[in-house]
Amino acid sequence: MKLPFCKYHGAGNDFIIIDNLQGTYHLSRQQINSLCHRRFGIGADGLMLLEKADPPFGYSMNFFNADGTEGTMCGNGGRCLVAFAGSLGIGKHHFSSVDGSHRADIIETEGNSSKVRLQLNDVDEVSKYAIDSYVVDTGSLHLVRFVKDVQAVDIAVEGPFWRWHNDFGKEGVNVNFVEILDPGCLFVRTFERGVEDETWACGTGSTAAAIAAHVHTGSGLEHWFIQTKGGNLEVEFDHAVSSFREVFLTGGAVRVFEGVAEI
Repeated sequence: MKLPFCKYHGAGNDFIIIDNLQGTYHLSRQQINSLCHRRFGIGADGLMLLEKADPPFGYSMNFFNADGTEGTMCGNGGRCLVAFAGSLGIGKHHFSSVDGSHRADIIETEGNSSKVRLQLNDVDEVSKYAIDSYVVDTGSLHLVRFVKDVQAVDIAVEGPFWRWHNDFGKEGVNVNFVEILDPGCLFVRTFERGVEDETWACGTGSTAAAIAAHVHTGSGLEHWFIQTKGGNLEVEFDHAVSSFREVFLTGGAVRVFEGVAEI
């Protein structure tokens, strides 16, 4: 079977995106894993199907991890899907995902690059896990660990240790190592479950880091600039008592190439 696809990335977090609005494609876990393989496939951190949805949604986001398992919410992936939907002529971006409803806006487009502002779910709780560590669910469960020198962290060792820690059950957790560079500015490195490696950026992880930093620093800042290995992101929210509302993730979504895979 021939499978048309597009390759996108958001701050180096890369995805295979497939137009499945007609419900034509039904991919197995093995096929998804093969397509995402960086030596024997297209290569990606995940795969998304753009699919039909019942009103009031315009479409749905069906996200899979690189290992072929069904994924939780992916912030960078969501922004890339919105840019892809826009390229198909879809103008309103109110879509459903595994964690519920999302709205987004394409702020600008130049060539193959778009800037997308995506609303994530409200966050009702930030749990302190240990000294300098917090657990935040931003559509995906994240452990946020504040460190003095994020570049010195051996993520190949530290990442799997925390990702599979017994405290987080059999599903495990995504792990973010965060350095506070300046007030309102973070550098975030993330070890993602499902990829089982460090990714060049993580949207829900960067959002979790910003919310945790708000609590950790007590600064009251509600707009954070995030640096990652793959590029820059922005996170905004409104904080009231213990909850975080109007949570937005903003950053680039770049169309890298398109093609047809044989599966």
